[in-house]
Amino acid sequence: MAVDRMLPTAEAADLLELTRTLADRELAPRVAEHEAAERFPDGVFPTLGAAGLLGLPYPEEQGGGGQPYEVYLQVLEELGARWAAVAVAVSVHGLSCYALAHHGTPEQRERWLPDMLGGTLLGAYSLSEPQAGSDAAALTCKAERTPDGYRIDGTKAWITNGGRADFYTLFARTSPDGARGISCFLAPAGTAGLSFGRPEDKMGLRAIPTTSAHWDNALLDTDRLIGAEGQGLPIAFGALDSGRLGIAAVAVGLAQGALDDAVAYARDRRTFGKRIIDHQGLGFLLADMAAAVDSARATYLDAARRRDAGRPYSRQASVAKLIATDAAMKVTTDAVQVLGGYGYTRDFPLERYMREAKIMQIFEGTNQIQRLVIARQLAGAR
Repeated sequence: MAVDRMLPTAEAADLLELTRTLADRELAPRVAEHEAAERFPDGVFPTLGAAGLLGLPYPEEQGGGGQPYEVYLQVLEELGARWAAVAVAVSVHGLSCYALAHHGTPEQRERWLPDMLGGTLLGAYSLSEPQAGSDAAALTCKAERTPDGYRIDGTKAWITNGGRADFYTLFARTSPDGARGISCFLAPAGTAGLSFGRPEDKMGLRAIPTTSAHWDNALLDTDRLIGAEGQGLPIAFGALDSGRLGIAAVAVGLAQGALDDAVAYARDRRTFGKRIIDHQGLGFLLADMAAAVDSARATYLDAARRRDAGRPYSRQASVAKLIATDAAMKVTTDAVQVLGGYGYTRDFPLERYMREAKIMQIFEGTNQIQRLVIARQLAGAR
């Protein structure tokens, strides 16, 4: 069912209607087949880019859509309700544009941002390493400055869109100075010496590859450095606050899709002479699911509105990511329960929703990390 949204402008309402129409036409008919076959959705991202959906939260003068974050996140939610993997890939693309848009020079932005935000190019975010996931300051991939540019050596891990992206926002070590020794680069996919591992064999989100990347004596031009040397982690963490909101919105979309399917089934299925939704035990379960979805949506919208107003929102982003992804896991699990044995089969999409929900609690900072962020903020609050 269509979500009853309070949107800031008539333009935003039209944009959400366009998104629903596009998602119903381009995503919903393909998702089951592509996820089962682990087949990348060729053509989907150019279509979304042509509709202006890949650069929505960035300024129009940079080639973006000039939309507030609260609108962009609701677009992600609508995409996530049809195809979570595609919505995650769109969120990661937006995340990968952050460094250049906020920390690039005017010349760098003019050169690369229009194609990135306009949908001609698909991006990926390359921060994690095999031994440095949540502990980003421990990364070891090295960027050595030479007369010819930066020589990159090392291995990165858990890259959404890996091997399919056209550019990678890469974080590598330019000095041994701990957290202050990491820098940010915008690396083109065709860089000599860059190769990718086989896609991870994942529980869910199988149509979008997640890979490792191997940098073997790869050379990046000096103008590929974004910001100053040593500024990488602040850039990365600034982007992750926004990225966590993207995942929260996708998780809410996934939960909404599961709720909608469970309600539709419960209205149609009859036992003991009445619809199963009219049995109090099941009706209460569905009510709790609806309350969880509405509550999760409220948390990401609160954080987004703070971001749009220029107010601090790091804690609220962690709260939204924590609440929304935990809700998605609970709601999709309960949706399987509503369908009973049918929910456990691949004849219905609920089992896929449940598998997809699990990763939402892990990437863009595990939910344990979100609790740590929130607790540290509370400890330092005055």
